[in-house]
Amino acid sequence: MTTGLSHSLETLTAQRPVTVLGAAVIDVIADAYALPWRGCDIELKQQGVNIGGCALNIAIALKRLGIEAQNALPVGHGVWADIIRNAMAKQDLHSAVEADSGDNGWCLALVEPDGERTFMSFSGVENQWQQSWLDALVIPAKSLVYLSGYQLASPCGELLMRWLEELNDVTAFIDFGPRLADIPDALMARIMACKPVVSLNRQEAQIAAERLGVAVESLGEAWQDRYGCPLIVRHDKDGAWYYDGENAGYVPAFTATVVDTIGAGDSHAGGTLAGLAAGWTLPEAITLGNAVAAWVVSHRGGDCAPTREELLLAHKDV
Repeated sequence: MTTGLSHSLETLTAQRPVTVLGAAVIDVIADAYALPWRGCDIELKQQGVNIGGCALNIAIALKRLGIEAQNALPVGHGVWADIIRNAMAKQDLHSAVEADSGDNGWCLALVEPDGERTFMSFSGVENQWQQSWLDALVIPAKSLVYLSGYQLASPCGELLMRWLEELNDVTAFIDFGPRLADIPDALMARIMACKPVVSLNRQEAQIAAERLGVAVESLGEAWQDRYGCPLIVRHDKDGAWYYDGENAGYVPAFTATVVDTIGAGDSHAGGTLAGLAAGWTLPEAITLGNAVAAWVVSHRGGDCAPTREELLLAHKDV
């Protein structure tokens, strides 16, 4: 599926509107020789303080790929919010949602020597959604609407779900992330009734298989039988599988030297959304997602998605 990627990138133009709804937070990233254990006192080496959050990472990826989106990322008032607002402005990114009070959340990300990351998160205004914020959003027909499991599993999940159910002729793209296990069955049924495109990593696929009572190897078929909507299962360096009705297949990964994996799943979603917005087929869009994710894991931080020009240069012979 990698054949023709460079040519496809040259013609990457949005055909569908995109709305990205979710979190903009701060990532305090530190190297850890091992994860802390109870009662320990370990020394960390700080990598940096980056803007992050699933939705913001996706907004950055879309922007750098030349896909304009409506970004509904609540930005409040406080130390973290000021950093986020200023950093977004430097990248010509703006949020359609301004919170009257309250600061944005932040996350301590510990990166082990093999690149694996562990998050400890503190919530802020990004999980305090209000009806007035949603009412102010304009969602045209045929839109792609991104939502994260972090918000759907939060106390504002019910509000967001009612809003999604009231939209007409849109396609939701949902990355549940590690919060998949926290989604109540009743809410999960309502989410899946909206027929979203769902993206899971291999660990989340195991959780999904357990919820459906099947072996993970049978998840794709069981997902189609139960929900009848597209599923992407990401296997990192081993590529990604997709299941869409009777269509199923495998999209190989791109070679990458892993520095850290922060934002890899978000960036994969950003690349895939860009392809879907351009009218590409699901496997073509996943190919772009794989390429963007491979770039991101080769660089520090989750907000380092490549520009279209950087991808063209990296894959000029692909």
